[in-house]
Parts: sequence; C-alpha cells; structure tokens
Amino acid sequence: MAEPETTELPLSQETFQELWSLIFPQLDTLGENKSEEEDKSWENLENVLELEPPEAILQEELEEAGSERGPICSPQHLLPTVDTSASPALSTISTTSYVGELGFKLHFQQSGTAKSVTFTYSPDLNKLYCQLGKTCPVEIRVDQSPPVGAVLRATAVYKSLEHRAVVVRRCPHHENVAENSEGLAPRSHLIQVEGSQRAQYMEDKTTERHSVVVPYESPQPGAEYSTVLYTYMCNISCMGGMSRRPILTIITLETQGGEVLGRGCFEVRVCACPGRDRKNDEENFRKRKADHGEGFQSEVQSKKIKSSSTSVDDRVYTLLVRGKERFEMLKKINDSLELSDSIPDFEVEKYRLKVNPGASRHDRETRKKEKKLLMKKTASDQGTEADGEP
Repeated sequence: MAEPETTELPLSQETFQELWSLIFPQLDTLGENKSEEEDKSWENLENVLELEPPEAILQEELEEAGSERGPICSPQHLLPTVDTSASPALSTISTTSYVGELGFKLHFQQSGTAKSVTFTYSPDLNKLYCQLGKTCPVEIRVDQSPPVGAVLRATAVYKSLEHRAVVVRRCPHHENVAENSEGLAPRSHLIQVEGSQRAQYMEDKTTERHSVVVPYESPQPGAEYSTVLYTYMCNISCMGGMSRRPILTIITLETQGGEVLGRGCFEVRVCACPGRDRKNDEENFRKRKADHGEGFQSEVQSKKIKSSSTSVDDRVYTLLVRGKERFEMLKKINDSLELSDSIPDFEVEKYRLKVNPGASRHDRETRKKEKKLLMKKTASDQGTEADGEP
C-alpha cells in the first residue's frame, strides 16, 4: 500500500527565514528583493550578520526596554563581595594601638559577669568574651572626622608570635554546617558584620589573611560615637580552627588608599559562658598581681630589717679591763668573733678539720670506750646481785 503524500514541506531555508523574520522584523526589508534560492539566502544572512550581529540587536532592545521600565536591580548587587586585592594594612599588620591625629579609640558597652550575658568586656585584661554567633557592638570614637571615603577594617590574628603568620579561619565543622552560616558572608571568615549591606569581605593576595571592611559612618546627631556590630562565627576550642590558641582583633581606620589613620587592638575569647570565663580570668589576674605586690613588699621589708640590724652591729662599745693578761684574753676572743662573722660556716668547719683531722676519729673512739665501760659495769652489778641471793 502506497504511503500518502505529505503536503507539508520539510524544513528549508525559507522556513528558517520566516522564523528569523518573526524574531527580528526589521531584517525583513533586507531580504524582500532577494532571490529565494538557497545560496543567495545564506549570502544575505551572512551579510546581515556582518553588518550588525543579532546579539547587538538584542542588547539594544533590552537597553531600550530597561530605560522604559527603570533600572533592573540584580540580587548580586546587594551581596558582599570577596575582594582578593592586597592591602598595605594586612601585609604589614601591627597589634599596637595607635590613636593617631584623629584620636581614634574603641569602646565597649559595660556588662557584668552574669552567666546569662552573651558578651562582656574586661577593661583590666583588654579582652572581649562572647558567644558564637552573638552580636558584639563596638563603639568607634574619633576627635576629628576622617576624610571622605574612610573605612573600618577588622582583622583577626593569633596572639602568639609563633602562629602570627597562620590565617585565622573557621573550623571545618562550622564552615560546612548550615547553622550560623545563612548570612551573605563567606563561610570561611571568622569575623562577620551584621546590619550592613555594604560590608566587603577581603582576602589578601600575599598573606591570604581575612578581613571585613565597612564604610565609616559619622555618629548620629546627639551621639558621640558610631557603632559596628561584629559577630564571631567559631569557638576558640574548635579543633581544626583556632584550637584553643588566643586571638586578637585589630580594627583600623583607613583611607581609600589603605593609609592607616588609627588602630585599636583587643583580645577575644569565643566561648559558651562569657561571664564565667571573664570572672575566672580576672580573679587569677588579681591573685597574680597581689602575689607580685606582696613579694615585692616582703623583699623591701627584709632589706630594711637587714640594714637596721647591720647598723646595730656596727656600733662600737668600750670596755675597761684591769690587767694586761685579761685584756689580751678578751682581745683574742673578740678577734675570733670578728673572724667567724667574716668567714662562712662551711669554711670554718673545713679549716677546723684541716687543722685537727683526728678530732672526729678521737671523738668516736672515746664514745666506744665509754660504752664498753658502761656495759662491764652493768654486768658486774648483775653478778653481785646473783651471788647475794639465798
């Protein structure tokens, strides 16, 4: 049985041309006076592409549509970016506080040592205690306004010089879990900023050290300081991360070119109970301070007693003696006492054994003879008693 002939034509260049005309109507005029032959159609298509690519035409149409509807906001514009550019402040980092000409200082809110606190600061230790993922407000104070475009950079480094070159990052566990990682910041960064969509998370090309940068904001009317909300996203005891190594947080005020205008540094301990740990550390600090003070006072008092006793011994007394023989005898005694005070005891004993080496042996032999005589006397007494019995 013969198959029915199909009336539809197979796909051809004419069909593609019709589809092309539907997408880009302005190209129809270019092909109206052309032949419908296949070779000429392809030549015309190549000429059109050479004159103006379809991507350019599509881009122009999108720009025209965007200008009519308004600017298109992309979510990527709101996401903090990870900048890998090198920063002079990170390449040569310092942990020394620097007030600078602007009077840059850091302050913390006063809080106690209760177990319920999520963060607390110890002025005596210059140490911040906080819980993982909890907000830690840091007050930024300056005496003079910084130049336009100034930024605040927060960087974490290890306190020990042995680990200073090691990058402080989160442990693998907290970096991979979804909890406390829902923010826009990279998961590997320990210090993160809350309440600011303009935060930028940096990674230095040379040292690979992490930092977070936010623009400096002038204090609100009636306020003396501006506040930045920092959070620490890993405990100090986490293995694979800080691993119980103390860390320092360095906050610098910089210009757009990276010039440091001011610097503040403080120690941070991220733990489960900030109030308890602060109380214990401050008690230990006071004990060490008290022990050091008592030791110093006792040393001073001993020196005073020694000096006073020495002054009493230095007094000279006069003794009137009748007769030259007695005078010579007392003089020898006095000379012997003076000599014994000036020579240590072990030297005196050494000298005595050297002069009379048989003295100790003579003493031992004398004691043995006395013991034998005592034993003989005891035995004779017991025999006398036995003879007298009836």
